[in-house]
Amino acid sequence: YRVSAVLHIGQLSVFFCQVFRSQLSISSVSDQDAYRAGLQPLSQWKAYGLNGYPGFIFIPNPFLPGCQRHWVKQCLKLYPQKPNVCNLDLHMAPEKTIDLWGQSKEQLRRKCSSKREPRSLLEKLRWVTLGYHYNWDTKKYSANHHTPFPSDLAFLSEQVAAACGFRGFQAQAGILNYYHFDSSLGIHVDESELDHSWPLLSFSFGQSSIFLLGGLKREEAPTAMFMHSGDIMVMSGFSRLLYHAVPRVLPNPEGTALPSCLDQALSSDLPVGSVIEHSSDEDWQVCAKYLQSSRINMTIRQVLAEGQKFPEESGTDGKGRAPSEDSQHQENSRAKRLKLNTES
Repeated sequence: YRVSAVLHIGQLSVFFCQVFRSQLSISSVSDQDAYRAGLQPLSQWKAYGLNGYPGFIFIPNPFLPGCQRHWVKQCLKLYPQKPNVCNLDLHMAPEKTIDLWGQSKEQLRRKCSSKREPRSLLEKLRWVTLGYHYNWDTKKYSANHHTPFPSDLAFLSEQVAAACGFRGFQAQAGILNYYHFDSSLGIHVDESELDHSWPLLSFSFGQSSIFLLGGLKREEAPTAMFMHSGDIMVMSGFSRLLYHAVPRVLPNPEGTALPSCLDQALSSDLPVGSVIEHSSDEDWQVCAKYLQSSRINMTIRQVLAEGQKFPEESGTDGKGRAPSEDSQHQENSRAKRLKLNTES
């Protein structure tokens, strides 16, 4: 894809595309529930749409100070734990992937950016699946390959979906993607969910990236935009089944090791029922070192409509195998990245 100019509108940057303010359903999420999820009151959010992409909503960082740290820590320390599934399960014995955090934290803490060193197991992490585990071979979900979805992430997702007009959204499946500066995600469409009437939610943390939003056909020219730490994207309606890709991960535009929003400390006065937890200084030191060259993206989906069941399956246990790392993230030369020939 060729692009030659960029417009900056607020924190949203897009190529040749008119941006407009989107209306949120402010009454659908109380300030208390927003606080419990680590979010600002909806009255303080900004939301944007793009002409030609009905159902696409871009929300520049709506998180309260310090709250992004919780989600980063969960994605690195908790969510990769068993029984969740990750790309390393392809190459390693089960007992070797039980505690990726514990096996990596000292190596990450000592890591020197000016010296080339072997990557820790956490740095080799490319994806983790939650809830209904996506079968990368059949590109399907299955009733018999399911583990409990994290309750904190479900609550966050429910509030964001409600804010965008989708009250009743159920977080049933998640794919976490872990990117480095030499990573990309190929052009694809998320169509494996059995019910497409619910939105796809995307949360970004860490370094920035270029996101390409295409059309209903792979060959349609995309619109490009920057995604920064804390930004949320919602793909619904017409935009729910559009092709999209992440061809580049870039240093955050502030020119610092981490974006300033990640340097902010979490308030000591968390509301009753908050899903946000304080991170120890030791844990955040590991997370911060990881994020100096990385980006984490969480995509959350509802797989089934209310009362819907999976079709009967034959000849499979529903689990299948996970993809190789190269089928998820292309980590070769820039030319190969821009071919965008992988699947999610």
